Amino acid sequence: MTMGGAVAKADGLLSSQPRGLQKRLGFAFAAAIGLGAVIGAGLMRTSGSVIDEVPLAWLVILLWALGGVHVMLAANVASELVTSIPKAGGIFVPVRAAFGDSMGLLSGWASYLAYVAAGASLAIVCADFSAVIFPPLADYSIGIATSLIVILFGFNWLGVREGAALQTAGSAIKFALLVIVIAIAFFAEPPRPGFWPGFWPGFWPGFSSAGTHGGTAALGAFAVIAAYQMIYGAYAGWDSAINFVEEDENALTNIPRALALSILAISAVYVLFNLGIMKALDLDAIRTSDLPVALVLANIFGPAGAIAVAVLAIVMASTSLNANIMGGPRILYGMARDGLFLRSTMRVNAGGTPDIAFAMTLALSVLLIFSGGFEFVFRLMGALIIFSFILYDASLFGLRWKQPDLPRPFRAIGYPFLPALLLLIDGSLLIAFIAADPMSGAYMAALIATCIPVGILLHRRRKAGN
Repeated sequence: MTMGGAVAKADGLLSSQPRGLQKRLGFAFAAAIGLGAVIGAGLMRTSGSVIDEVPLAWLVILLWALGGVHVMLAANVASELVTSIPKAGGIFVPVRAAFGDSMGLLSGWASYLAYVAAGASLAIVCADFSAVIFPPLADYSIGIATSLIVILFGFNWLGVREGAALQTAGSAIKFALLVIVIAIAFFAEPPRPGFWPGFWPGFWPGFSSAGTHGGTAALGAFAVIAAYQMIYGAYAGWDSAINFVEEDENALTNIPRALALSILAISAVYVLFNLGIMKALDLDAIRTSDLPVALVLANIFGPAGAIAVAVLAIVMASTSLNANIMGGPRILYGMARDGLFLRSTMRVNAGGTPDIAFAMTLALSVLLIFSGGFEFVFRLMGALIIFSFILYDASLFGLRWKQPDLPRPFRAIGYPFLPALLLLIDGSLLIAFIAADPMSGAYMAALIATCIPVGILLHRRRKAGN
């Protein structure tokens, strides 16, 4: 073969794309990716922070339960959208179809960068907790985080089945460990005196509602909003299964079922986890602790409790990390296919992995680990993701209007009222987020302003190419 022929063949591999994503996944993976992506080590910190903001036991449980209802409403919308347009790429797919390239580009990039930033932070969480088990490792956290993320990327590079097997096993182990921790909190220690009498009267005026605080705490609206924002963040990743819609052998049935069942399981774990630690500990102890679950286990296992918490955190964080590693490159793949990113990222290897998209995601993740810039990106992505989900919610109405004859294997329950309620909730959250962090709102506005002309340019180029 001549050099020119080899170049032509290589160019054909990237442009004609003979190998696409492969249908190698099923319901078990769709449920596992939801569980694995959502339930992370952040739960152990978030639980104490939420109680610090709202030191009322009944309100804490109510907010965690409302978080589950919120994402279930979102899954209702997502189930219609992902089965109506079953294409890889996540939330940007229906947004682009409903509102064009500019908003599609914005939602796609916001979603992708959130995956990358989350992956970098989760790798560092694993490294930090490894130092609890082996203290000499504390001086090598960046190297450990980088090594872990490279190993997991390499494992997923082998193929989608290898990554899926790792995710399914990790999610099962993580879920089992959390059930054990919850059981320990409920049954290994005697009930904390005064918890249940202090819990239930909080629903009624004039009764003590702050657990052992002995009086009704005065709460402001911003404290409740701040607590709910943390809870909403703890549910982030519930939509991970939609990134794999082209790789599921029976996606039109499996994805909606997996979304509903995984969210129900996650909500139950979150509520029971918080009930457990509030039963085992005084609320003041929880408020002053970064890791209240460590106090629970320390009361039972002594110094070994810290190691148990570290092992639990590493399992939880690494499983979430694997889910992020698998999901992010699929977004790039979908964006490239729609002309919103480099066509080379559409290349898929023999194992079904979009390998160039993987390589670019790995490079960006390692860069964030070394720079520490993931903290800024993560804060910014909070605003952008909420904005993207507002576009996602609205795209349901946009597609119903623009493409009324589009096949809809799953139709959103309670349309238009429940989807409209979701849109109102997410819009209110965005306003609250910007009010609490105006700088992130300003950066978000700047990125929106940038995406509009870029989207218009991409649209014109595509039309000219046709």
